[in-house]
Amino acid sequence: MDVHTDGNAVPGLDGTELGGLLEDLAGFHPGIDLIRDGLRLIATSRHTIDQTQTLIAVLAGGSGGLNLINTIGQLIERLADSDTNPALRHLPLEQQKTARREGHNTAYQLADPDLHQTASETSAAIDGI
Repeated sequence: MDVHTDGNAVPGLDGTELGGLLEDLAGFHPGIDLIRDGLRLIATSRHTIDQTQTLIAVLAGGSGGLNLINTIGQLIERLADSDTNPALRHLPLEQQKTARREGHNTAYQLADPDLHQTASETSAAIDGI
């Protein structure tokens, strides 16, 4: 059975919420643009069942923190800490401490296994578990 037909084409992102979000995130930083490009590529590429299951796990459902949501939390923690982001060293000390604390809280919340449970269950459902 040939799945590479017009009827089985991967739909575009025009007019979708995901497409709008990707467009709205343009131009903030070259790194964000690269992430957007990667997410767009994932969204518009043809995948196997195994690739689909794995992508969902890597995006948000991977156990032990092996997912992009946790990685983003770790990056936020790094950006919010004056020890790892010299730009913040010009802020008053109390503001630096508050930013560091909130960055840590963000990383902690985004690493919470409960946050990843639904994506993990989605991945498992595709895998037949």
